[in-house]
Amino acid sequence: MKLSRALAWILSAPSDISPIPDLAAWWRGHVALAADDAITRAALGGFAADRFAYAFASGYQAALERLTGGPPHVRRSLCATEERGAHPRAIACALREEEDGARLRGEKRWASLGAEADELLVVAQAARQRGPRPELVVVALPSARAGVRFDALPPTPFTPEVPHARVRFDDVLVRAADLLPGDGYADYLKPFRTIEDCFVHTALVAHWIRITRAAGGAPELLEELAAALVGVAALATMEPRDPAVHVALAGALARVASTRERVGAAAARLGAESRARWERDQPLLAIASGAREGRRAAAWGRLVTL
Repeated sequence: MKLSRALAWILSAPSDISPIPDLAAWWRGHVALAADDAITRAALGGFAADRFAYAFASGYQAALERLTGGPPHVRRSLCATEERGAHPRAIACALREEEDGARLRGEKRWASLGAEADELLVVAQAARQRGPRPELVVVALPSARAGVRFDALPPTPFTPEVPHARVRFDDVLVRAADLLPGDGYADYLKPFRTIEDCFVHTALVAHWIRITRAAGGAPELLEELAAALVGVAALATMEPRDPAVHVALAGALARVASTRERVGAAAARLGAESRARWERDQPLLAIASGAREGRRAAAWGRLVTL
């Protein structure tokens, strides 16, 4: 199913869906989505979600599918953030060449899905550093490989259904085939924040359309949400490092934000549980808002010099 057909489905399919009991059930549904590409998978996953946590999870997985070009049936987690953050100079996790091959050592303090992920995308220092600036790579590791250790983190106050973990890598063997092509920062870590914004908000808006329809919301609100979904999804197909994309994304996300109170009122009409989840999960939308604003300002600065 292409996005245009998916949009028609989201606006017309039954909006009363069965509860999703756990993460395993969400994943079975995500894998079964009849999507032809990652951004359509994000939209359909958001619509199929009975709560924001699972809409976010579908958007996040689709974003990593887009980033890596890998198959959609693999649960992935991007492991970048360390104690000093995720900036290239903050990355201490590193590959070291030894007689039997490269070994990965270090720790990541935040991995979405945690031990539930099948594959970890680990941002690490390259085994060979050729200059003063840290050279980063991305290693795609099976989460069950020897030397990978998970320490489950307490549930977050919002979207607690999605687990997180601290991950340690104790001399983990890394084969040549485990290294993704390209530069770990320029080709993966830097563009992912924009990709994630596009994919998660596509899933989010599709989820909001379902809520609004289930609550008998006004056609005018559904039209605004449909336009917002198409706008964000279109940006997901563009070059994520382009400053014009960052400027347009800022406007698209402002359009999404303008509907939030009205969608929240619709969620409240669906009952106390829906209202409580809505209020509980709103803080997730504010995460990385400072970094997002920084990208917007930097994008304008780059555009005026072109």
